[in-house]
Amino acid sequence: MSGTNSPEAVKKLLENMQSDLRALSLECKKKFPPVKEAAESGIIKVKTIAARNTEILAALKENSSEVVQPFLMGCGTKEPKITQLCLAAIQRLMSHEVVSETAAGNIINMLWQLMENSLEELKLLQTVLVLLTTNTVVHDEALSKAIVLCFRLHFTKDNITNNTAAATVRQVVTVVFERMVAEDERHRDIIEQPVLVQANSNRRSVSTLKPCAKDAYMLFQDLCQLVNADAPYWLVGMTEMTRTFGLELLESVLNDFPQVFLQHQEFSFLLKERVCPLVIKLFSPNIKFRQGSSSSSSPAPVEKPYFPICMRLLRVVSVLIKQFYSLLVTECEIFLSLLVKFLDADKPQWLRAVAVESIHRLCVQPQLLRSFCQSYDMKQHSTKVFRDIVNALGSFIQSLFLVPPTGNPATTNQAGNNNSGGTVSAPANSGMLGIGGGVTLLPAFEYRGTWIPILTITVQGSAKATYLEMLDKVEPPTIPEGYAMSVAFHCLLDLVRGITSMIEGELGEVETECQTTTEAASSPTQSSEEQELQSTSDQMDKEIVNRAVWEEMVNACWCGLLAALSLLLDASTDEAATENILKAELTMAALCGRLGLVTSRDAFITAICKGSLPPHYALTILNTTTAATLSNKSYSIQGQSVMMISPSSESHQQVVAVGQPLAVQPQGTVMLTSKNIQCMRTLLNLAHCHGAVLGTSWQLVLATLQHLVWILGLKPSSGGALKPGRAVDGPSTVLTTAVMTDLPVISNILSRLFESSQYLDDVSLHHLINALCSLSLEAMDMAYGNNKEPSLFAVAKLLETGLVNMHRIEILWRPLTGHLLEKVCQHPNSRMREWGAEALTSLIKAGLTFNHDPPLSQNQRLQLLLLNPLKEMSSINHPDIRLKQLECVLQILQSQGDSLGPGWPLVLGVMGAIRNDQGESLIRTAFQCLQLVVTDFLPTMPCTCLQIVVDVAGSFGLHNQELNISLTSIGLLWNISDYFFQRGETIEKELNKEEAAQQKQAEEKGVILHRPFHPAPPFDCLWLCLYAKLGELCVDPRPAVRKSAGQTLFSTIGAHGTLLQHSTWHTVIWKVLFHLLDRVRESSTTADKEKIESGGGNILIHHSRDTAEKQWAETWVLTLAGVARIFNTRRYLLQPLGDFSRAWDVLLDHIQSAALSKNNEVSLAALKSFQEILQIVSPVRDSDKPETPPAVNVPVPVLLGSISGPGLSRPFVRTDSIGERLGRYSSCEPPIVTDELEDLNLWWAAWNTWYRIGSESTKPPITFDKLTFIPSQPFLTALIQIFPALYQHIKTGFNMDDLEKLGVILHSAVSVPISSDASPFILPSYTEAVLTSLQEAVLTALDVLQKAICVGPENMQIMYPAIFDQLLAFVEFSCKPPQYGQLETKHIANAKYNQIQLFAPAEWVALNYVPFAERSLEVVVDLYQKTACHKAVVNEKVLQNIIKTLRVPLSLKYSCPSESTWKLAVSSLLKVLSIGLPVARQHASSGKFDSMWPELANTFEDFLFTKSIPPDNLSIQEFQRNESIDVEVVQLISTEILPYANFIPKEFVGQIMTMLNKGSIHSQSSSFTEAEIDIRLREEFSKMCFETLLQFSFSNKVTTPQEGYISRMALSVLLKRSQDVLHRYIEDERLSGKCPLPRQQVTEIIFVLKAVSTLIDSLKKTQPENVDGNTWAQVIALYPTLVECITCSSSEVCSALKEALVPFKDFMQPPASKVQNGES
Repeated sequence: MSGTNSPEAVKKLLENMQSDLRALSLECKKKFPPVKEAAESGIIKVKTIAARNTEILAALKENSSEVVQPFLMGCGTKEPKITQLCLAAIQRLMSHEVVSETAAGNIINMLWQLMENSLEELKLLQTVLVLLTTNTVVHDEALSKAIVLCFRLHFTKDNITNNTAAATVRQVVTVVFERMVAEDERHRDIIEQPVLVQANSNRRSVSTLKPCAKDAYMLFQDLCQLVNADAPYWLVGMTEMTRTFGLELLESVLNDFPQVFLQHQEFSFLLKERVCPLVIKLFSPNIKFRQGSSSSSSPAPVEKPYFPICMRLLRVVSVLIKQFYSLLVTECEIFLSLLVKFLDADKPQWLRAVAVESIHRLCVQPQLLRSFCQSYDMKQHSTKVFRDIVNALGSFIQSLFLVPPTGNPATTNQAGNNNSGGTVSAPANSGMLGIGGGVTLLPAFEYRGTWIPILTITVQGSAKATYLEMLDKVEPPTIPEGYAMSVAFHCLLDLVRGITSMIEGELGEVETECQTTTEAASSPTQSSEEQELQSTSDQMDKEIVNRAVWEEMVNACWCGLLAALSLLLDASTDEAATENILKAELTMAALCGRLGLVTSRDAFITAICKGSLPPHYALTILNTTTAATLSNKSYSIQGQSVMMISPSSESHQQVVAVGQPLAVQPQGTVMLTSKNIQCMRTLLNLAHCHGAVLGTSWQLVLATLQHLVWILGLKPSSGGALKPGRAVDGPSTVLTTAVMTDLPVISNILSRLFESSQYLDDVSLHHLINALCSLSLEAMDMAYGNNKEPSLFAVAKLLETGLVNMHRIEILWRPLTGHLLEKVCQHPNSRMREWGAEALTSLIKAGLTFNHDPPLSQNQRLQLLLLNPLKEMSSINHPDIRLKQLECVLQILQSQGDSLGPGWPLVLGVMGAIRNDQGESLIRTAFQCLQLVVTDFLPTMPCTCLQIVVDVAGSFGLHNQELNISLTSIGLLWNISDYFFQRGETIEKELNKEEAAQQKQAEEKGVILHRPFHPAPPFDCLWLCLYAKLGELCVDPRPAVRKSAGQTLFSTIGAHGTLLQHSTWHTVIWKVLFHLLDRVRESSTTADKEKIESGGGNILIHHSRDTAEKQWAETWVLTLAGVARIFNTRRYLLQPLGDFSRAWDVLLDHIQSAALSKNNEVSLAALKSFQEILQIVSPVRDSDKPETPPAVNVPVPVLLGSISGPGLSRPFVRTDSIGERLGRYSSCEPPIVTDELEDLNLWWAAWNTWYRIGSESTKPPITFDKLTFIPSQPFLTALIQIFPALYQHIKTGFNMDDLEKLGVILHSAVSVPISSDASPFILPSYTEAVLTSLQEAVLTALDVLQKAICVGPENMQIMYPAIFDQLLAFVEFSCKPPQYGQLETKHIANAKYNQIQLFAPAEWVALNYVPFAERSLEVVVDLYQKTACHKAVVNEKVLQNIIKTLRVPLSLKYSCPSESTWKLAVSSLLKVLSIGLPVARQHASSGKFDSMWPELANTFEDFLFTKSIPPDNLSIQEFQRNESIDVEVVQLISTEILPYANFIPKEFVGQIMTMLNKGSIHSQSSSFTEAEIDIRLREEFSKMCFETLLQFSFSNKVTTPQEGYISRMALSVLLKRSQDVLHRYIEDERLSGKCPLPRQQVTEIIFVLKAVSTLIDSLKKTQPENVDGNTWAQVIALYPTLVECITCSSSEVCSALKEALVPFKDFMQPPASKVQNGES
């Protein structure tokens, strides 16, 4: 010590010693002189030592016996003052370590004496302590004496001394052992390695021990002897000793110096041989004792346990176990078993308390527990100590609940409560605290009425005992209520904490070591491989051993732990306690999980799950799964069977939520307490932090969470996160504010839990998914058959898990989507389904948008994998699922449309999978997708998908749910075709490339490549598919669709057909167009004739479309027109195809069947198409492009335009004009000139078709009824209008037979009547003389023919007569309308004055043929004027026929249906005769006209003296006009016939003269019939006749005798007539007397008188030589008769008479001489 060795300290010591000695000598001066002397000599001695030696202290020590002597003597005086002084001095010397061994021995002897005299006891103790602690000079007997001295002082009467002595003894014992330790330290260098003592080593002799060790040994051995109440070997002189003190000393030595025992066999031996048996022996009273057993039961009186000893024994045991476990394996086993026994319920409370405290000390030492496990539990025939400890704790805790504590439970309870708060008076049942007070004042456990407070005892992890430290208590203390429980509770917690942290730490090391060893670098000495192999194998062995220990530890303790923890969890009313229990269960579960101990893991998880749910909650998974080995299973603990206590229902927890249980049958409500929520949070925590080790118990965890979530009313929202929502049915969930604030947190943790699944390894992730799937299946089973709200927890969480694991979606995609698809989406419960679909579609969308590595565009397999479930949804029939599917497609298109690539077929397949019966909204959504595709994505998809797009669009057209969709889809097809057109080249390239690749593949596999329309190139196939689709739509049942599709089909072919390869046209014609025509024709002919009332809803249908048949008619019209148009515009492409003529025949056949269909619209349209194909021109060079034949431009009456459907007038987009096309041809190559002959054949085929149509359609039916079909006027018109165009092409071969056929058709056509309801539109009102279009067409046809004959070769002119015949037949219609079979018709003529007749009920009305007949007549006249001289016309007696025909109207005259007819007939006759008569005269000799003359005479006769009576209302003007016509006829006779009398047969001339004669005089003769009397006098006419007669009478050029004869005959007739009339008049006048004569007679007489005067005038004007003498004689002979008339009374007659008489003055000449008159 530097302090005592410094020169100053030494100097001070010397001074002190000297002053001490002086003081001593002073004190003893009087009473004790020897002492005084010794003191004085001591001073000198000290001085000399100081003077002589440099090392003063050493010198002092050498002489210490002498130096000390005076002081010892002083002590011997027994004078207190002196003794004190001496002891102080001795202590000073000791403290400077200047006392030698001898001196020390002397000192001890001196102290012993003092002790025996009971002097200065405290000072003594102090001195001994200083002596022993400052140095090590005291050994062996001296030491033992010193120790005994202290012991003796411990047992004095004085309390202070006792206590001080006790402390001193403790210190001395410590010092002895410390010396030994120091000694070992010093010798450590010499002894290389202290051999660790083997547990069973033999005892060595003590002699081998070093000095300090020997002392220690002796001391310890004697302590054992003393405790055992035996005599000590070494501590001689002990008088008394207590066991408690001995045990305390033993405990302190064992506790403070374990290494001594561990390093020295001698000491180890002591432990085994002495200490352990001693302890066991001392324990016996405690073991045997049973509380409450009567003494009689055991014969020997049982010693009662003694608290102080028992408690100290337990302390010793604790130390033994803690420090020397390795030495005392067997002994410890006994000790531990004892400890366990002390917990029994029949042991005293205090004993149980200290035992629990002892066990607590063990529980905080996990390594120790580990050793127990290794040494006992893992050995075959050993007690399972570790397990027993845990189980004992468990049963201890249970027993506390089941057995009321000793003493009056009420008082202890009461005390507990009063201490706690004082303010709250405890209710009768203290357990009601929680609910009654609303606030739990004391943390406590409460179970079935037993209420145990929780006391705060220690900080976690340290076992600070209370009763084990009560060393001063002799009587057993009263243990406060709840103390033992609290300690036991902490034992459990510390046990769990220790074990888990230890094992997890070691596990962690193993894991890190595994990683590091693999990276370890090789050392230079050893080849790296060897080293690595060795280290790895060592490590493996070590790990295997370790793992076995870990597993054993867990297996040993889990049952007991779980039993106890579950019970405590159920009983806990304190949040903190609950938290700790749950934490313990959680850490155990996690540990078991990490070690792969499934049963125990599941058991802990089950416990937490049960805690989360309301009591008795029926959750099958917790009661049935293997994991639930816990429920209702008893564990054998220490031989007693302890039932697992299931949670009690009378929970004293605050209820925080009320909700619906998730069950099939509604079962009222369940309540959740705050503890349930706490457990739930633990469960979430477990799943969150330890998801990787949960494995199959995910099912437990998730099932529980699902139920909790359900009770709390959390509902899934987008992305699968759960949000608080209201329950749909049943009493609503009731939540307190406490839990309301928790909900978002819980929901958040729930989401985070599944988010963290991204950190799980693949296997764990699969466990999680499987658990969710089976949970979902369960929820689905529950939702079967009822419409209750299903639990969507599993589905929502599957979604969430999928979303966060997108980066490795492939490994979980199939199970995930498989479950959603096959199970959830097909579930009958709509809400369930809806979420399944929601989840599935969200996953698909997320998968597609996720940023995969490599990106989807490079990972086609993944992309198809992701899209596949979308496609598979199509197999599900629930419309809501399909709607979700389609919405998903729509969103995918909107977000990913550009990058779908190979996924297109799948996506399009989804749209195409929508069936007709799937409801409007579905179809509408699917269609929306399709529209999006067509408008935005055609360019981005692979061209191979275009065909699918076409198919899908087509399929929508065929859907009959929503007309608009069908129509729009047809529009889409048009857009698609446009796209094909614009991008043709690129598409073609890509398709060809693809085709080549496929071809190659097919060849490699040796199969034939299949694809529709195969030989055609792929791009053309695409077009053909499009056409075929449109073709299908053209025969859809709905008229609007058919119409639209038809228009589109023909427009596309028209607009884009040029892109097709030439050869493909063959397919278009035969497979598309003709196929379509066949189907349409078939449908039309079989269509229903029933009337359709309305077009769905309240749409009225026009009468022209009110039967299916009429609707199909429209389609037929459109189709036929379309095909015809293609034939027309693309003829240059079709004709070189080879089988064009066959196609042409087929087309004509179609036209014919349509034209002959019994539908006006179709038949008319067929003709339109016929017209169209006939206007085809063969391609020719521009230079010699023919003019369109004039006949083609026949104007079509307006009416036709309006009937023809809108389809016909659709404008064509981009149709190349033929001109352009020709231009193109001419620029690059000579045009294809088709074979003339083939062309002719085509036209003749057309003519035959035309003839068949005409003859079939106009043939009158055999019988008539209401339904008889009679062709319409527009049809017939169109039919006839075709002829001119057709004729242009066939005129070269057109012969008489053909003409005859034509005539038949024209005649029949004109004869067809019209139906009465159509008549007002077609018939002109009677007064207008207009032709119907049909009649015009007929005339036009004949006109064309006639013009053609005119310019044609000679041989054609033989056709003229036939044409005349045809026309004349028409002329006859004016008076005799034609019959149509046996059909009765109303003649329009009957309605002459009565227009109303038109609307009479007759079905059919014959036309007004008059204008037609009249026009025909004009044509005849016209034509005759041109052709009168043609040989054929002359030979065929055309003129005679004309006259014969005209005779009819002329003879009818006023009886004609129309007045104009006879007038026209007259004028025509005049024109014809003016041309024809010269010809007739020319050919007079040939006799070709002989038969004509009588016909002509009769005609004149019939006309001029008609038998028909003029109508009464004929005005004077009218009469005069008609008279002038008669006059014209007479003029003709006078100019054209009579002058040429010599070329004309005599009989004819005679007839004419007679006629003139008849006309010239109006006399009443017998030849006049009654009817004639009525005729008004035609004065002009008569005059004209008369003049003509006269003219021819005095014709000055008498060329032939015949002519002279005519004149004479005429005159004599005339004069004779006059004479007769005058005579009769005079006669009558006389008879009548005063009576005036009838008006007619008067007029007649006047006329005769005028005639006479005229005659005389004429005679005068004539050359005298021309007048025959007879004539004059006859004239003069009249004179007397005239004179006789003078008497008449009528003034008119008189004036006429005056005029007649005047000319006679010329005859009054004187008679001349007779003149020779020659031949006259």
